[in-house]
Amino acid sequence: MKQTPLYPIKFTPILKTKIWGGEKLKTVLNKQSNLTQIGESWEISDVKGDTSIVSNGAFKGRSLKELQETLKADLIGKKNYKTFGDKFPLLIKFIDAKQDLSIQLHPNDELAAQRHDSFGKTEMWYVLQADAASNLIVGFNQKVTPEVYLKHLEAKTLTEILNVDTVNTGDTYFIEVGRVHAIGAGVMVAEIQQTSDVTYRVYDWDRVDAQGNERELHNDLAIDAIDFDMPDNFRVDYSQIENTSNAMVSCPYFTTNYLKVSTELHKENTTDSFFIYMCVEGTAEIVANGVTEVLSKGETLLIPAGIKAYNIKAKDATLLEVYV
Repeated sequence: MKQTPLYPIKFTPILKTKIWGGEKLKTVLNKQSNLTQIGESWEISDVKGDTSIVSNGAFKGRSLKELQETLKADLIGKKNYKTFGDKFPLLIKFIDAKQDLSIQLHPNDELAAQRHDSFGKTEMWYVLQADAASNLIVGFNQKVTPEVYLKHLEAKTLTEILNVDTVNTGDTYFIEVGRVHAIGAGVMVAEIQQTSDVTYRVYDWDRVDAQGNERELHNDLAIDAIDFDMPDNFRVDYSQIENTSNAMVSCPYFTTNYLKVSTELHKENTTDSFFIYMCVEGTAEIVANGVTEVLSKGETLLIPAGIKAYNIKAKDATLLEVYV
């Protein structure tokens, strides 16, 4: 397997039914499934029990875990392999919220390691589509103390102290650990995050499943994980210059650029990292080591770190470019 030439790798999406999920991942992003209420498409995952499987080329049928253990730095880069070993560092998703998601937050690396043997969950959202007047909850709309927060939580008036933003396609948010948030009904996003499935759910709108059961809340864990002093810096401003990588989010866990392609671009990998491309509009071709892969809206592709040069061709495509 080590001798197999590297190429642009695609994976079979892992589709997740959710109580709040809808049909857009099938109707808008062309995910093939007989499932209903699909809330999430895990595009690239190394979460235990949900490891992505290669869907193209010589590695077809292999798991991301197998690739990581075999290719090592050739897959993710020398510095990343030194840091993460055989754990792939990112979880890449598309999310469709037909109903409001629960109000939630994620713990930092220290708490996640201590409590769950996991990474923390810093993440970002790029809005692919939003119905009229749909919104996101991100952060507080005023200075909040733990005492004030708990008072509102008990009274089920939490929304009175939360920041609510009406959103449109292209709006981008950076969700740091400890920040209370929720995706609102009618919103579909691309989500880039650390490899973690640790979420603290603090309020779920009192809804119940088909059996009449409410979902578990995690308020005892959450109160210590909330950052009540976090600044209002979650909205991401970025340029949209064509045929260049426009910086969106750069943090210790990942960098994401906005890339609108209307020609053929030659890319040199000088960062010692893999590159992930999420197609959020249009269709592009990615050519590396003599292999051409078509990337259509709703698809995701991984360029191994061992590929040092490749081309991207499109007449009108929008990609999110991600690396560590």
